[in-house]
This record gives sequence, structure tokens and C-alpha cells, in this order.
Amino acid sequence: MATIQEKRTENVAGDFYVDSSCIDCDTCRWMAPQVFNRQNSQSAVYQQPQSSTERLLALQALLSCPTASIGTKDKPTDIKQAQQTFPLLIAENVYHCGYHAENSFGAASYFIQREAGNILIDSPRFTPPLVKQLERLGGVRYLYLTHRDDVADHQKFKQHFNCGRILHLDDIQESTQEVEIKLSGTEAVELAPDLIIIPVPGHSKGHTVLLYKHKFLFTGDHLAFSPYLNHLYAFRRFCWYSWSEQIKSMEKLANYDFEWVLPGHGRRHHDDIKAIAQQMQQCINWMKQQ
Repeated sequence: MATIQEKRTENVAGDFYVDSSCIDCDTCRWMAPQVFNRQNSQSAVYQQPQSSTERLLALQALLSCPTASIGTKDKPTDIKQAQQTFPLLIAENVYHCGYHAENSFGAASYFIQREAGNILIDSPRFTPPLVKQLERLGGVRYLYLTHRDDVADHQKFKQHFNCGRILHLDDIQESTQEVEIKLSGTEAVELAPDLIIIPVPGHSKGHTVLLYKHKFLFTGDHLAFSPYLNHLYAFRRFCWYSWSEQIKSMEKLANYDFEWVLPGHGRRHHDDIKAIAQQMQQCINWMKQQ
């Protein structure tokens, strides 16, 4: 829980604040950019919510903060209404789960509602308000894990929904030994006609991405959008396996069509297929210069 005693001096006066436990994961800044920004390597409130819409965004960021570093001076009487908005609809039948986990360093998780079975992409915190909403949407058939870092509460989701977990063999660790579906090799796998899993070694040896309907690409820690560079990019500082392999993986991924980039870390991005293809080439060129 955020504490007023640890409130950062960079916060403007008012109800919402960020305390010193912030880990600079960026979640609140992309969820509620009207309220939060980065100051001295941590988040802070630079403007208090000016409308009911901005207040809701700030509350959603508060609930999603992996370290509970966001607080309010007065107890929020509308917190339950904010809880009921999760998972947040992004487009069509694709949702952002919120409730980011600290042991995934605040990674975003996503949810696809499908007649053939719903899919949870990477693990959020296992929290009752979210679980109830996922139940209402039909539960979880598969829990797809992009890589070893963002598994969080996967065991609790497995126990509750009896879902099949998916992870590449090269990213199996002690906590994921019992994953039901273990991928192998470097060839793409068709999980269903509308779902393709593409191995992209680089950030980790067993990293994969999920392409849904040749439109939505769930990229884990492989690919994101940088508002600072203003283009798609990969995390050079956080490449744990092989940067050269990650470049090759990006070149392979550039052969696929998609419109959405939905990362675990970094910003979401949406554009038409042609523009995304050009941006992928820009990303590859940038990577080769690093």
C-alpha cells in the first residue's frame, strides 16, 4: 500500500500521489498520461485528474501498479467501479487485464475472448476482482506465456481455471516445470487457425510471440513502441540471451502481417499493415546500429 509518509516531493498537491516505492515500470504513465509522468527516475503526479474520465484512468493505473505505489489522500469511494472495468477492452475481443505483477516488473497481460476458448497472455496478479470478471467472460482455456520472466501467478490461474499453460522448453524453470504444453524448436506453431506462435529467441532463448488473426501481435519483451525514439524497438539493455539472435528473430517476424503490437513492457502500437511493415524495417535497421 502506498503511504502518504513516503509521498514523493515531485507530486503536485492534491488527492493522488506516488510514493518512493515506485520501480519506474512505466505502467501508470501509459495508462493515465494525463496524470502521471516521469521525474527523477520514478513516476509522479504532474496534474491531478480534471474530469471523471481522467479520475477513472488514474484509478485504473492505481489498481494496475505492481508495487501499490500509487495512493490517494482520501479513501476512494469509487474504487469498486474502477475494478469492474477490468479487463479493459482494447479492440474487438482483445483486452488488457491490468493488475500488473511486481515479480514480472510490471509487465502487461492480455486476454482474448474466443468461441473456441479464451486465452490469457502472460500472467497478471491473481486478484479476486479480475478473476470474477474473467469468469464472467467465459474463463480461461489457455494461459500462453511469452517467456520465462512474466509468469507471475500462473500456478494460481491454472488451479482456478484448469487452463493449459504454454511455454517454450528453452524457458522452462523450476516454477514452470509442470507447464502442460511445452513448445520446442524455432518453427512457428499453429495453435488454432487464428493463432500462430512464433519463436523469437533473443531476449531469452525460448521467447515466443503470439499472432492472432494476422492482426494482433502479443510480443512479451521482444518488440514494443518507444515514445522517445518514436518507432518500434527492442530492449537492448535487457537482452538476456543474444542480441544478434534477436535481430534475426526480428527479421523473421517482419515477414508476418499485423496491425497491433501488444507488448509486456513498453507501449502498445497500432497502425495499418503497410505502415507496420515499414516500421519493422526501421526497427531492424536501428537494432543493427546498436
